[in-house]
Amino acid sequence: MTVNEHIRHLVEEKFERFVSIRRHLHQNPELSFQEERTSAFIQEILKELGIPFTNGWAGHGIVAIIEGEKKGGKVVGVRADMDALPIQERNEVEYASRNKGVMHACGHDVHTTSLLGAAMILNGSRDYFGGTVKLIFQPGEEKLPGGASIMIKEGVLENPRPDIMLGLHVHPPLEAGKIGMKKGLYMASADEIYMTVRGQGGHAALPQDCVDPILIGSEIIMALQSIVSRRNTPTIPSVLSFGKINSEGGATNVIPNSVRYEGTFRTMDESFRQQAHELIVSMAENIARAHGGSAEIDIKKGYPSLINDHETTEQMMKSAMDYLGHDKVVDLPPRMTAEDFAYFSHEIPACFFRLGTGNKEKGITSPVHTDTFDIDEDALKVSTGVFSKMVIDALQSD
Repeated sequence: MTVNEHIRHLVEEKFERFVSIRRHLHQNPELSFQEERTSAFIQEILKELGIPFTNGWAGHGIVAIIEGEKKGGKVVGVRADMDALPIQERNEVEYASRNKGVMHACGHDVHTTSLLGAAMILNGSRDYFGGTVKLIFQPGEEKLPGGASIMIKEGVLENPRPDIMLGLHVHPPLEAGKIGMKKGLYMASADEIYMTVRGQGGHAALPQDCVDPILIGSEIIMALQSIVSRRNTPTIPSVLSFGKINSEGGATNVIPNSVRYEGTFRTMDESFRQQAHELIVSMAENIARAHGGSAEIDIKKGYPSLINDHETTEQMMKSAMDYLGHDKVVDLPPRMTAEDFAYFSHEIPACFFRLGTGNKEKGITSPVHTDTFDIDEDALKVSTGVFSKMVIDALQSD
């Protein structure tokens, strides 16, 4: 039996278990760094499989090891995140979230199931490969500083150190049965901007007696856009957006004393990232000062840009095409969203790909981070199978 035939056989044999695991996780979501029951559930399955593991990484993270029976081989790390979002689910399905205000709206239940499923397949395929598979179940992807950064600081990439890292993410725009890949820079860095503009409040009909923080803030926001449009190299994707404005007091006829703005800055160039931070601060402070006010800016540095190693990704594309067929592996454009898998990609040659989970005929089209997000569960056949195929091929590659 070929490797592909063997994997497909195990996928079909265990598919109902995969669905059961995913539904259990979906019903019992936990927020970032609170994944205690999720971690316990994963540990029980690993014990059942006889796969050794350690726990307590970054709080509730788990690292498991599978050793192949052939001689030689590399070390391949495979990561899945397991936290949920503070969203009230509106799906009317039997496996809907039981936890009020918490939902697996970003598909981390799918990611965890995919890695557990791959663990089951690889554990039953040890005679097909040599080397070591390092399974990383990571907490806290949705919340800074990100569980990946903490696990790396705790030594997750050592003893043994992976030769490559693999990860996936659900992608509703892509039909179930397919995956998407992109070599090179794939996802942006993501930083949070918190700015308070202070002035002097008063009667809105007497602006000459006031220092209007709303007007100052509006000018700052418009001016900051020139950082992306004029200070950045046009070939480097970058975004600066503000999504929240709150004033201290204020009314139709009252100018407030201060206004708070919250936004995000994203780019795919780490040098420009640092330069932009400095420009945001200096430009905001100078504009506010010119109007007689002041601006306080706090930039919380988030995840770095995600880099898919060219050679590793090329190899994984070939592996996926061999397993799924050439028409099932599509090229993806860059994304300005962020992922803390990026930390792994800055340490180890990595491949982070997208799993098609949509199905228009079944009405499964909702984007991630919405209260109606769901998946076509046939996608679990692809994710578990492709993960397993990629790992086996990577372990045996020269």
